[in-house]
Amino acid sequence: MEERKIVVVGAGLTGLTCAAYLRRKSQDVVVLEAADRIGGLMQTEEIDGFVMEQGPSTGTIKYPEVAELFDMLGDDCTLEVAQSSAKCRLIWKDGRFHALPSGLWSAITTPLFTLKDKFRILGEPWRKKGTDPNESVGSLAERRLGRSFVDYAVDPFLSGVYAGNPYQLPTRLALPKLYDLEQRYGSFIKGAMALAKQPKTDREKRATKAVFSTRGGFRSLVSALERVIGDERIRTNCKELSIEPLGDKWKLSWGENTIIAEHVVTTCPAYALPKLLSFLPKAQLDDLSNLYYAPVIEIGVGMKNTGDVHWNAFGGLVPSKEKQKVLGVLMPSACFQGRSPKDGANYAFFIGGACHPEYINKTDEELIELVNTSLHTMLGYPKGTCADVIRIYRHSHAIPQYMPETDARLRTIDAVELAHPGLHIIGNLKDGIGMGDRIKQAVDMAEKISLSVS
Repeated sequence: MEERKIVVVGAGLTGLTCAAYLRRKSQDVVVLEAADRIGGLMQTEEIDGFVMEQGPSTGTIKYPEVAELFDMLGDDCTLEVAQSSAKCRLIWKDGRFHALPSGLWSAITTPLFTLKDKFRILGEPWRKKGTDPNESVGSLAERRLGRSFVDYAVDPFLSGVYAGNPYQLPTRLALPKLYDLEQRYGSFIKGAMALAKQPKTDREKRATKAVFSTRGGFRSLVSALERVIGDERIRTNCKELSIEPLGDKWKLSWGENTIIAEHVVTTCPAYALPKLLSFLPKAQLDDLSNLYYAPVIEIGVGMKNTGDVHWNAFGGLVPSKEKQKVLGVLMPSACFQGRSPKDGANYAFFIGGACHPEYINKTDEELIELVNTSLHTMLGYPKGTCADVIRIYRHSHAIPQYMPETDARLRTIDAVELAHPGLHIIGNLKDGIGMGDRIKQAVDMAEKISLSVS
């Protein structure tokens, strides 16, 4: 048995970031991970010169904490902001990709939206704001912008972020900033204009909203965080871990191992909490774990020579209305240096999601055939072209869907933490699913604990 001040459970981005900040504040912390490797879904594989991510492909510098994390890591991990081509986002319609409008003229001429909705958007600032706190993203956008904007902008955007259905996700929970624009300002357009006029501090200006990765893929971020923490403070293969109160401290047990800690931070997925916190009443465990994770298959695709095919874009998203088997295609080698050989290209195909969870059961052969067919039908390669490299990464619990039961989960987290001082429940079950959200939540938690630990 050993004693520690702080134990962080889970060595994904949230857990590693939280532990790294605690170590920088000279706190006694260890990280426990059930798997045999750290990083969670952030795993990078390099094959024949192609750098492929098994999980998140990019993040967004949406908070100052993201930029500050890389300041802390210094030369151990190089932040790489996407090239200007990443500003081009493509949407599939009627058998081809079209650029999402980025200015007034392209908004007028785009074939993505109907003429009626293009005129209708002019009246958006004067429409009444909604009164239903659980109004879905799809319903809100249809009411304010028009159905074609839902079909060819909102739906593919939600597919790209959540792999979800826009008519199932409440705006207040899935896109709280969008919800706040309407509630505070009565309009998306008026709200955006008002926010643009607000002065920002130098620190706030660091949240540039730029798309980022790290040099060589996110494996470098995982390794850099590991170095800050110290590998002697990270334990893997902590299977069948359980947490229970022990007086005013916490007892963590797995196998023949026991740690007594003053603070415990859980960062694991919602579905892991019932076994981890089995001392809690069943009703609370049900609320904590009541979160659906959409299954997603990510397929890394490498082309050693693209010939006459050149895509300079962040990627292409496929609306549900188009009834394709692909959610979208990202183009990492068009955004970041060193992701493919000189004359080649690196793509990431995404399949499945909340609308087609059954796709997770497709065989490798079916997926390879789908990719090779899509190279021709979607990306314009000559018919019969086959990818030089294909890697299939299946995630049965990929992206959490913040649906109405989220309110009960958040109330239960607050109640459990209030009743059990020293227990902290964070992770992607609250506060957002993006990399920026994970980093900010982790930094905030490290700061909170550091202030309370003597």
